[in-house]
Amino acid sequence: MADKASPEKKSWADVEEEEEAKAKAEAAAAAAASSSSSTSEPAVEAQAKQIEALSLAPPEDDAAGEEAPPLLDDSDDAQIQAVTSGGTVYESATTFEDLKLSPELLKGLHDEMGFSRPSKIQAITLPMILTPPYKDLVAQAHNGSGKTTCFVLGMLSRVDPNRRIPQAICICPTRELAQQNKAVLMRMGKFTGITCACAIPPAQKDYVPVSKMPPINDQIVIGTSGTLIKWITNKKVATREIKILVFDEADHMLAEDGFRSDSERIMRDIQRSAGGCQVLLFSATFNERVKDFVTRVIKDGNQIFVKKEELTLEKVKQYKVQVPDEAAKIEVIRDKIFEFGQKVGQVIIFVRTKQSTKNVHNALTREDYVCSSIQGSLDQAEREKIIQEFKDGYTKVLISTDVLARGFDQAQVNLVINYDMPIKFGTRDEPDYEVYLHRIGRAGRFGRKGAVFNMLCGETDNVVMKKIENYFQHQVPEVRNWKNEEDFETALKDAGLL
Repeated sequence: MADKASPEKKSWADVEEEEEAKAKAEAAAAAAASSSSSTSEPAVEAQAKQIEALSLAPPEDDAAGEEAPPLLDDSDDAQIQAVTSGGTVYESATTFEDLKLSPELLKGLHDEMGFSRPSKIQAITLPMILTPPYKDLVAQAHNGSGKTTCFVLGMLSRVDPNRRIPQAICICPTRELAQQNKAVLMRMGKFTGITCACAIPPAQKDYVPVSKMPPINDQIVIGTSGTLIKWITNKKVATREIKILVFDEADHMLAEDGFRSDSERIMRDIQRSAGGCQVLLFSATFNERVKDFVTRVIKDGNQIFVKKEELTLEKVKQYKVQVPDEAAKIEVIRDKIFEFGQKVGQVIIFVRTKQSTKNVHNALTREDYVCSSIQGSLDQAEREKIIQEFKDGYTKVLISTDVLARGFDQAQVNLVINYDMPIKFGTRDEPDYEVYLHRIGRAGRFGRKGAVFNMLCGETDNVVMKKIENYFQHQVPEVRNWKNEEDFETALKDAGLL
């Protein structure tokens, strides 16, 4: 079918009003997708059994009597080996030197990034990514575990810095995540001479028609799917020499009601022009959408999974707080959590709507708290300015819609407050489990300690919280009395923050 001109593709959380207008249609699509995935479950299971993959934990519903793959924590990192599809044997990397990286990349890792040795996920996945015949990889990894380094290092290792043509593409769901990934890549590849283009919707003041853009000659292109499609369609990004294609936050990039059509279109274009490439899918959650994609597209790849209940970060303590009304939420945040929490790091408060962002911001600034707030309908320049000020520490409290739930790294964030619980569009009390996981993943990044407070107001919130506890098989303790300052002090002490 011929490509039709379409409005500029926005990142998944860019404009809440548009998303809310589509709520009913999306809910119906999600229901249809769920029904479809359930019918394909036998095929998914059959595919999974064909792949002997290293697991961080045993696959769920493992058949009785079958020997589970080796657990990452069952033995010392140096002893772990993975036998994968086709019988290829990979040995985990105890040092970055084991990976036979270029001196320039090793210098970037050690001197610029300050890395001494690979994290667990890096020790296992990097040999899979960097060892010929360069098989595809589907990797589910904790937030903050170092998965960005895995695919960034993979891209930097596979491209030829002497060739001025795109050789690697990374697709992200939001412009913020694309910019963040580019920043990591430029630091890590500082001494390699490799350059990177960021394919994101331009700020209005910087707008140039795609037709008037010069062709991209950077070796790596990182961006959102809509902008990448425009650049490829207008022949600004050549795909004939793409060696590696990365999907960051793959669960969202492959969602039926998200960017799946764009993602598959980019992949088809690369397959036609380059004859295929290595595909890497990374995400903190690995659901039926990704399984379905893997079954259809990735025929001979490696897979790494973690158990559902293991997904919540071990170092992040979650709490629930029962409050009578919205005013009580503000009181708890202001007089209880902030009383202690601001002493130990930065705070992100997640809300559901743009209006809630304004309400919470106004309520806290009236009490002389220095806050910043961000939501999808702000223009790009303003969003970037707010995020940079928060990263630089000029503000300690950031109020945000789910535009920042995914992939936002800020090591000083120790506290996350769910002012509103995440709900799937078109439903009243169906939690968005993936968004919840990504929200709490903003606290305790890079193995640091953190705490999450879930503000529950009314029966609906309690139903949502109960479903989340059941889904992750994790009982969240309750702060006994929302009026008692000592109870919050105890909670923060238990989280290791005081």
